Amino acid sequence: MLHLRLIVPAARVDEATAVLESCPGVTNIVVLPGAGRAPRGDVVLCDAARESVNEVLDRLKWLKDEGSIAAEQVDLSLSKAAEEAVEEAPGEPDDAVIWEQLSHRVYAESRITWAYLAFLAIATQIAGIGVLQNSPILIVGAMVLGPEFGAVAAMCFGLLRRKGHLVVTAFRTLVVGFTVAIAITFACALVSAWLGWIDTSNLHENPEVHFIVVPDRWSFIVALLAGVAGVLSITAGKSSALVGVFISVTTVPAAGYVAVALALSEWAEVAPSVAQLAVNVLGMIISGTLTLWVQRRFWPQVGRRSSV
Repeated sequence: MLHLRLIVPAARVDEATAVLESCPGVTNIVVLPGAGRAPRGDVVLCDAARESVNEVLDRLKWLKDEGSIAAEQVDLSLSKAAEEAVEEAPGEPDDAVIWEQLSHRVYAESRITWAYLAFLAIATQIAGIGVLQNSPILIVGAMVLGPEFGAVAAMCFGLLRRKGHLVVTAFRTLVVGFTVAIAITFACALVSAWLGWIDTSNLHENPEVHFIVVPDRWSFIVALLAGVAGVLSITAGKSSALVGVFISVTTVPAAGYVAVALALSEWAEVAPSVAQLAVNVLGMIISGTLTLWVQRRFWPQVGRRSSV
């Protein structure tokens, strides 16, 4: 369940509570008259099943301008009323997509931040070292560390809702992020080559990681599956499943391979690595968008067609 905290103008508190009482899956409704200070109003608290949250938010969307709405996950609820509310709500909690929550998340993760650039650059450098050391362990570690799926999910959401500015912003975040990460890794690899620490033999004697530069139909199929799993893990609130997504696709390792190949002037290895990167990103975007469309189209809940 989710715990909702509303600040409602006193003149409309009866309207807001009537909405909550009429929505299936809402319980533990509490009204604290005059408790709100910024903004001023009455504080209304309630718990809502995940399946019911879209309807509640859709019918109370006027509070965005006149008051406020906050939501947080309830980790434990010992209440017969809460159990009955979950049973009353349509569908299963893990299948519910809270579209407002997803919208806020993808907008936040579509932006270029210093943390995003730092994580992606570090992950790409680790991948580059893994390529040079023929170390699958380092490659997997780099996959897990990479933060690029947030921007991919934002592109999927933008395509679904036809929000061109979000698609452009997320695409720019991907391009700029990988460009910066590859440039930093290239510079580090170039210095290592000048110092004599690495040479072309490090690329040619690494059969265990050569799959990075061999894009094929299996790469695309894995990317499609990873895109589905990634979107489902985000919409269902199962963030632990994202780890499996990260270690399924070779976006970051491909970027690391590109940087190392450029530093060692192994031009024949550059194009396949770029192709692998593109295949993985494209596959995740296609399947992620289709997954969101299916959830939007077929999930049995009121409010799924809201204007989010």
